[in-house]
Order: sequence, then structure tokens, then C-alpha cells
Amino acid sequence: MRHVITLSLFAVVGSLEAQNSCSTALPIGPGSHVVPGITGVETPVPICVNTGAGATAGMWYRYTPALDTGIVVTSVGSGVDTRVHIYTGTCGNLSCVDGDDDSGGSGGTSEVNFSVVGGTTYYIAFDDRWSDAGFTFQLNEIAQTVLLVEPVGWTQGPSTGLSGAVLTVVDMNGDHLDDVVAANSTSIKVARQGTSGAFVNYEYTFPATMHSPSFSMAAGDMDNNGYTDLLYGGGGGTFMLATDDGMGFVEHSIDGYIFAQRTNMADIDNDGNLDGFYCHDTGTNVYFFSDGQGNFTQGSGELSQVGGNYGSIWIDYDNDGDLDMYNTKCGGGNGIDALFRNDGNAQFTDVAPELGFAVVGHQAWSTAWGDFDNDGDMDAFVGKSGTMAHKLMRNNGDSFTDVVEGSGTELAASCIEWRTHDFNNDGYLDILGQSELLYNVGGLHFEISDIVPSNGPIGDLNNDGFLDMVNGSTIYFNNGNDNHWLTVSPIGVVSNRSGVGARVKVITAQGEQIRDIVSGDGCRYMSTLNAHFGLGAIDAIEQVEIRWPSGIVDVIHAPAVDGTLVVEEGLSTAVLPAASAGEIGLFPNPVQDRLSLRGARSTSVRIRIVDMTGRMVLESSVVGNSVDVSGLSNGTYGVTVVDGGRTTHASFVKN
Repeated sequence: MRHVITLSLFAVVGSLEAQNSCSTALPIGPGSHVVPGITGVETPVPICVNTGAGATAGMWYRYTPALDTGIVVTSVGSGVDTRVHIYTGTCGNLSCVDGDDDSGGSGGTSEVNFSVVGGTTYYIAFDDRWSDAGFTFQLNEIAQTVLLVEPVGWTQGPSTGLSGAVLTVVDMNGDHLDDVVAANSTSIKVARQGTSGAFVNYEYTFPATMHSPSFSMAAGDMDNNGYTDLLYGGGGGTFMLATDDGMGFVEHSIDGYIFAQRTNMADIDNDGNLDGFYCHDTGTNVYFFSDGQGNFTQGSGELSQVGGNYGSIWIDYDNDGDLDMYNTKCGGGNGIDALFRNDGNAQFTDVAPELGFAVVGHQAWSTAWGDFDNDGDMDAFVGKSGTMAHKLMRNNGDSFTDVVEGSGTELAASCIEWRTHDFNNDGYLDILGQSELLYNVGGLHFEISDIVPSNGPIGDLNNDGFLDMVNGSTIYFNNGNDNHWLTVSPIGVVSNRSGVGARVKVITAQGEQIRDIVSGDGCRYMSTLNAHFGLGAIDAIEQVEIRWPSGIVDVIHAPAVDGTLVVEEGLSTAVLPAASAGEIGLFPNPVQDRLSLRGARSTSVRIRIVDMTGRMVLESSVVGNSVDVSGLSNGTYGVTVVDGGRTTHASFVKN
């Protein structure tokens, strides 16, 4: 539990004004400080937040704490759209400590929270990227937290040498090692990780694309050629498909305006090809079906309400084997979050109202989905970005309960980027905010640490089994600890090659952990497509199970710990055991004409049948507790039956 001490919160400095350059920065202490306007002659450099160039002036402060502590710099309540950068070093040779643009929420205000070392001078610089108007900001000191969990440390690594906004950490060339990617309208730059730990930079240039990645990117292999493609989130639909030799990119752009926020890749129609999804801030969300050959067809369903669509994430919340979509709203339109349940055949139903997610007036930009209590289903942390409170939604199987109070997450600062990974490899998913890491201590309880770089794309950038982070052009390496780990790198064959939408389960003596392979989380960053599991002190794995979007289930027994497990779809043709007590049973088995169901509870039962290559051969509603399979060829088939909130996986033989 974090205890916050605010010193001199409203002690207004009065007529003192920020100076116009680093060398003349105004010394300040805790309290409230008036900026008469952004008119300084020195523009803050480097940029410490990924919202691009364009500033022409800055106003500078310096702060030297007497003791180790933490500080909050905030312009919340000022009514002015601000951007702030925090530095250490000397004028002319400054290094970013942190930065923020819109975490303050309403009106584009800024709020940044970071640790400081006594006796060290920190430079605080506001620029005119969005406004040169005057405002008031506060510098508040906070007591540092004593944690039961020991936070991991971070070491600032080398610059990647990539210019522009670095938004992506993902394996670009199929070697199962995460790379760093920056892109703009005329180039894609990749710092490719080698087996020795060194990075080699590649640059791919092309004529200006129709749309640029001004806000977000998503990544995945859309044409299944073994190389990662990019989806640009800017003013419209632009897909950059890697060539078959991985040495270039081909643009596929689509006419039409999209005020793009979060972008994703997901196999929305489950045909084995990744589709492109755009959160549309001022309209209904837009998505494009891919045929795997570079052709895209716009979908006709809305998958949203009009306006305010900021964060989208594709996960399987109801454990029925297909991808659902959660849409986080930032006040626009009806301002109410939506949870679109996948009903099959690219048809979706918004179930947010009945599950407690449709709260009027809650403003957020993103939602972190993960199994926080390791009970086999996906929970959600809906983090506020300035209004109302956070929500920590525990998945009960067929309902959700908000358990935020007393969890420790209610003390987290506002943030627009909420993601979840296991950063200390203890076997529990943590939650990352802007400048805070919410360590999961089990039992849906969290402890807050501010020992973390500012939010950025995440992946293992030195192949040591601990997740690192990129901020700007700088890598921050996770110092790690003695905990064990496993990385699972999926290769789809019948499903999309990137394995997006696959459910990965790791079973140890400690219990079970699950991960969904997701392309695009938070509101802008794209992080690794590998599934990462911390194992704590457990040094043996009983089993790894991958349930692919195709329905194929691969089971790997007793893989080694502390390494990367590469799994190609169809490695085994295992399907889960037939119904146990309380589940749906199938009979007769073998079957000739009609396959009957025993134990169904609802009137809306759906069945999905795949052959042993993983190809879906039948998907339909079940009428009269049976389904006609006379048209199937003889052989063994896998079955998924969805009965209300229950999902059963089984197999049968057709004679």
C-alpha cells in the first residue's frame, strides 16, 4: 500500500516565471508554479515522450531534492494542453528521465511521477507542441513505497539510433528475437537483435505513404510469408506488407478518413489471415478483412458506437476459443466502454452492460486484460485517465466483479497506457502505468513501485528472459533476478502465422498460467508477439498447451525452463479429453449421420468442428441437441461446443 505525502500543494510562487533556456532554468521546490506562456528560446531536446516533433519554444525549471524521494509534476486542472520533459545531465548533454503528454486526462494536461536521487539536479521543461498559453503546474513530493515485492531494476542501454517515434518491439524476420521498429511516411527502420546481443540497423525507404503511423502501429504476418507486416494508425488505412524475401515493404492503402487511435491485427473472421482493426475517434470503428494476398475488404459491422473510441484489445474473455474485443472509451460519443462478444461468423454482441463494464462518465484510453489471479480466465484493469476511479474486474466465469477497493490498484495515478506483463518473473501478471509498475503479489492484490522507465513498447531485447522496454530511442534493460521463465514463440500453419489469437497455457507445480497472443495493447504501442511466462522458483514445467484459432490444440510435455519454446501449429494433433462430469457429452462416437449432445443447459448452443489439419469444416447452431455430420468425410475431428457460459472441447470419429 502506498502512502502519499503532498508538500505545499498550493503554495503559489507568485511572480516568479520559468526561464527561457536550460542554462537559465528557474530553481524551484515543492509547490505551485505559474508559467506565463511558452516563450523560451530553447526548445526541449531530446523529446522524452512519443508524440512527435513540432515544438518551437520551451520554458525551463530545475529541481534538486535534498533526499531520495519521488515527485509528481502535474498540470491537471490548468485547462491547458501541455507536454513536459524531465532530464538529468548538463545543458547541451541532457538525458531523458521521464516525460508525459496527456496522462492528466481532461484537456490534454500532463502528469508524470518518477523517483529522484538526493543532490541530483533535474530539469523540467514544458514545450509548445500543442499550446503556448500560460498555466499553473504543481511539483509534489511523495513518500517512497516500502514494498513486500522487491522491484526489478532497470539499466539504460544504448540508443537504437532510430529517429522518430519508436512504437514497436516485435520479431520482424522470424528468428524469434524481438527487434525495435520506427516508421514514418517514407521509411521503416529496424534495429534487429542478433544472437550475440548486438543490434544491426536496417532502413527501408519508399515514396510517401498515403497515411503515416502518427498515433499507433500494430504488427503481425498478414500474408503468412514469414516476415512481419505493419499496420499504420494515422489518418486512414495503410498496411505495409513485407516482401517475400524480407528486404522491403509494399504499401496497401485504402481511401477514406479514419481518426485512428489504437490499431490491432486480429483474425476477425477466423479464416487463417490477420485482419486490420482501427479505433476511430470520431466515427464508428473500421476494420478490413484480409485474404492473405494483399487484398483488403472493409467490414460492414460497426463493432462500436460513434466517437471516443481510443483503446481496443482482442482477447478471449469467455474461454470459448474465439476472439472478443474490448473497446475503451475516452468520453466521446456515448462515453461508455463496450465488450463485443464474438458470436461466430464475424458477428458480435456488446455485452458490456450486463457484465458491469458500461459505466457512464468513466474516462479511459486503454484497458489491460490478463489472468491476474491465475484461475484460467481473463480479468481486466480499466485504468482511468483523469475521471472517476480505476476498475479491477475479476472474471467469475459468467460475470465480472469490480474488486478495485483494497487491491492496491486504486492508488495508481492516472495514465493513458495500461498494459500487463510479468516483469519480475514471479508467475503473476503485473500492470504497467505511465511511471508506475503495479506488482502483483497474488490474490488480486498489487503494490506500486515508481522504479520503472516511462511507458513504452515491451519485449525481451537481450534474450535473457526478462522483459525490457523502449522509451524514445533508448532501450531500458530489465536487470532481472533469480526467477525462472519460459518464452513461447508460436508459428501458425492453419491459423495465421503469427499465432495472434492463440491461447497459451503453462502448467507447473505452482498451478496454471495463461496468455493470449495479442497484436496491439494499451493505446498506441505494439509489443512482442511472444508469450512470456515468469515461473518464480519453479524449475520444471509439466506441460505447455496451445489452443490455436483453428481449434487445433498442441501439447508439449516437460519443456526446459529458462529458454524459448518454438511451437509450430500441428506439432501434435492432441484434442482435449471428451466431456467430464458437468460438461457436454457427445454420442454416438463413432458417428455416421447425426452427432448428439448430452448435458446442454441453454437453448443457444453453438458447435464448431475442425478436421485434423485444423480446417474448420462446420460451424452452426445446434437444433434439437444434435447436428448433421453426414456430409463429413470419414476421420477424426475436433469439436468446440459453446453452451451459454460453458465451453467444451472434445473429439469424435466419423464413420
